[in-house]
Amino acid sequence: MLPSIIAIDGPAASGKSTIGAAVAANLGYLYFDTGVMYRVVTAVALARALPIANEAAVTALAERVQIDFCAPTVADGRQFTILADGADMTWDIRTRAVDQNVSPVSAYPGVRRAMTAHQRRIGLQGNVVMVGRDIGTVVLPEADVKIYLDASEEERARRRHCERVARGEAVEFATVLREIQKRDQIDSSRDVAPLKRADDAIYLDSTGMAITDVIARVMDLVAAKELAH
Repeated sequence: MLPSIIAIDGPAASGKSTIGAAVAANLGYLYFDTGVMYRVVTAVALARALPIANEAAVTALAERVQIDFCAPTVADGRQFTILADGADMTWDIRTRAVDQNVSPVSAYPGVRRAMTAHQRRIGLQGNVVMVGRDIGTVVLPEADVKIYLDASEEERARRRHCERVARGEAVEFATVLREIQKRDQIDSSRDVAPLKRADDAIYLDSTGMAITDVIARVMDLVAAKELAH
């Protein structure tokens, strides 16, 4: 029997989304990027001119905004379509402004409670590959397979820099590296559900590895867990 719940955690730009989506496709499972939910809350807050520092206002927004996921509705390279109160936010959540503000938003306890409850409902249905920063530790500690995907700061900054340049942004590598380092510090030191490796998670460093090799390694881990059942 295949493992039903696969959790992949790790820091920014470690490859969680790319690997998680590929593994889910290989298994015929639902792919769910939990970090997207925090990005949606951040993007909507910015669009509505809510001060990110206003914890009460951002938390209230998180509790009432309707977030929906569905298959891609536009052939523009997206992995899925994300709606917030019916509005397509798929690319709005990938802006630099969201990158710079999502960590404080995701650190708010009330925001995390609202998002975690939704994530658990989805995850416990099974046949899911869920990626984030606290899946194995908080959201789904009962996951059948837990992987902590990592890479060096420089490697992760290079990946993020390439993504942003490909989108037409004029950004320096040094700037992206500083943003990655700042995000790591915020995510790892927050009081609620900080980024950390679960005690029983398998550590996988993807520095210097090709995407296909990382996917193959994760599939091997899933297969090994299957044999153990």
